Amino acid sequence: MAAGRLPLTLRAYRFAAMASAPLAGKVLEYRLRRGKEDPHRLDERRGETNMARPDGPLVWIHGASVGELVAIIPLVERIVAKEFNVLVTSGTVTSAQLASQRLPPSVIHQYVPLDAPRFVARFLGHWKPDLALFTESDLWPNLILMSSERHVPLIMVNGRVSERSYNRWRHAPGMIAALLGRFDLCLAQSPAYAARYRDLGAPRIATTGNLKLDVPEPPADRDSLQKLQAAIGDRTTVAAASTHAGEETALIETHRRLRHTFPKLLTIIAPRHPDRGPGILEIARNGGLQASLRSRGRLPDPQDDIYVVDTLGELGLVYRLAPIVFVGGSLASHGGQNPVEPIKLGAAVLHGPNVWNFAEIYTALDAARGAEQIADVGRLTVRVGALLTDAAERAAITAAARQTVERLGGALDRTVAALDPYLMQIRLERRESHA
Repeated sequence: MAAGRLPLTLRAYRFAAMASAPLAGKVLEYRLRRGKEDPHRLDERRGETNMARPDGPLVWIHGASVGELVAIIPLVERIVAKEFNVLVTSGTVTSAQLASQRLPPSVIHQYVPLDAPRFVARFLGHWKPDLALFTESDLWPNLILMSSERHVPLIMVNGRVSERSYNRWRHAPGMIAALLGRFDLCLAQSPAYAARYRDLGAPRIATTGNLKLDVPEPPADRDSLQKLQAAIGDRTTVAAASTHAGEETALIETHRRLRHTFPKLLTIIAPRHPDRGPGILEIARNGGLQASLRSRGRLPDPQDDIYVVDTLGELGLVYRLAPIVFVGGSLASHGGQNPVEPIKLGAAVLHGPNVWNFAEIYTALDAARGAEQIADVGRLTVRVGALLTDAAERAAITAAARQTVERLGGALDRTVAALDPYLMQIRLERRESHA
């Protein structure tokens, strides 16, 4: 579709984005004050960089935040193994920090530019990607349209369309159809998502499964793990991972109700956003419990009831320390977080009812008794107490969970197979251009 034939909604968006570009400095300053930008890398938001583009073919992969980044790391590793340069972009400070820890050394990470034409043009003009992969549902119109106008092949990987997004896009059918129509291929997580993409106007769709089921065990620093294990000793330990506001209160109350039955009980809480650590500490202390923060260099001592892991990239430690893990975002109305990593490290998973971001996974896990839904503090207390006293039930749950994850896996291989023709074409075109 030519630019002049874009629907009115997209033309209006492009004009508004162009007109608002002079305000970018104010926007970035505001976000910087809120801790949502890296002061040393603000230029990247304007499409500027001091890093050179590597020679040879370059695959650009964009993921919005931490969850998307974790999901694509194995895919990045596969593409690097095929001797392609890889550029990864994301939009949050925490995802950038995780990228520095988890991406292969040769991979370049940049903040995605603000979606204004001048910044996008600068970004694309410098990096000149040969292929662009957008993950899940982070659709920035100017990034998509201007990449397409430069004849960069676009592929959606691990695609999903939530019910909320689907209903919202149905009110702007021309706009979403014009965006999805620029994609050479949409690789959907499930047949249900594929049907939504088709209904919204995507012309070429395949169902490859959910990359988040194929994530490896999260790493853990050996020295840090040994120090934590020594500090915890023989204490009874449970954990809550990727928690959101309100969920920590439920975990702290569960601890209060169980601590007399389990006098050595330690509850580890790893909030989704580490900067919330001091607030969780205050909640615990207001509840009459002793707590400490990992970000302050503390190890849990024998008097601590709550240990807050308010650091980034250390969930691998948490999952190795606790036989029972509550996966957050599920009592809060967030849509749930990924249960696969704790399952792969042998934890029995509990979760709340709000898991629409991972509906297929949790439905299968619950049906196989590989995880269990709890709706409130009372039920959480009962199930944590029961699982702490019944090692056989924990073992049955973790075995069922691992079997379910293995059965639903395979998305990584299917995604790579779908990308191979495009990667081969890039290599062929590069050879011909140098012939």
